[in-house]
Amino acid sequence: MATVQVSEAEKVYILHGIRDDLRVDGRGCEDYRHMEVETDVVSNTDGSAKVTLGHTAVLVGIKAEIGKPRPMIANEGYLEFFVDWWVSANATPEFEGRGGEELGTELSNTLYKVFNNQHSLDLKSLCISPGEHCWVLYVDVLLLQCDGNLYDAISVAIKAALFNTKIPRVHISTDEEGGKEIELSDDPYDCMRLDVENVPCIVTLCKIGHRHVVDATLLEKACSVASLIISVTHRGIITCSRKVGRGSLDPESICEMIEAGKRVGKALHPPLMKLLQQEESLGKKRQKVGFLC
Repeated sequence: MATVQVSEAEKVYILHGIRDDLRVDGRGCEDYRHMEVETDVVSNTDGSAKVTLGHTAVLVGIKAEIGKPRPMIANEGYLEFFVDWWVSANATPEFEGRGGEELGTELSNTLYKVFNNQHSLDLKSLCISPGEHCWVLYVDVLLLQCDGNLYDAISVAIKAALFNTKIPRVHISTDEEGGKEIELSDDPYDCMRLDVENVPCIVTLCKIGHRHVVDATLLEKACSVASLIISVTHRGIITCSRKVGRGSLDPESICEMIEAGKRVGKALHPPLMKLLQQEESLGKKRQKVGFLC
């Protein structure tokens, strides 16, 4: 991820504050920065959302297209992830050249493991005709601004965009020769919605000193030796985990970080779903203040 230069005095100040459960911006170790979520912000998509977490901003757009099921799973649809960025390489050197490509690949691979499985989303509901046609959801992630904790912000944006996604209803008929014809409904209200209840959110925990923090800024990230990324459902079930960073984590720290991640992740879902449902209920009356509105 993007890094910043931190002096030894700054590191000591940050470490001592985290030791006392008081971070530079006044948060506790398990507190998120202020988060803003807005859906339906891009008109030429089937679902979209923008999430701002502190000074980190992410835009997600989803396009549903008819494709062919994968050979080994003929009765399911699937998701494809693409990550791009719209941030200055001068301000964030890691996004420049090969580093940006590697970061995009790393993010895409992690998102695929977290979201593209039967435990997160009902992929069978995306099947149109087993072995022949299915819905493929192309999830485009655009990084607008980076100040740490990309994984968490992206996962919230993806869940919000999936909630907002409307897939046209499909009608299958048979022609005179016995072939199948697919017709898509023209009625914008005749659509299929996705059940996102089990879609997990990612919680990133950074080990700093002898403690760990949630939603680390770039400044805090520079003081971290290693991080643990876990995806957590609304029931507190972990669906995926991976360790990132050059440093090591001892077994005791890993257990503590997992428990904290489960606790934080489980608490993140209810307010997010409540916000999405409230925004949905406003319909066209709601005020759009997001990107490309």
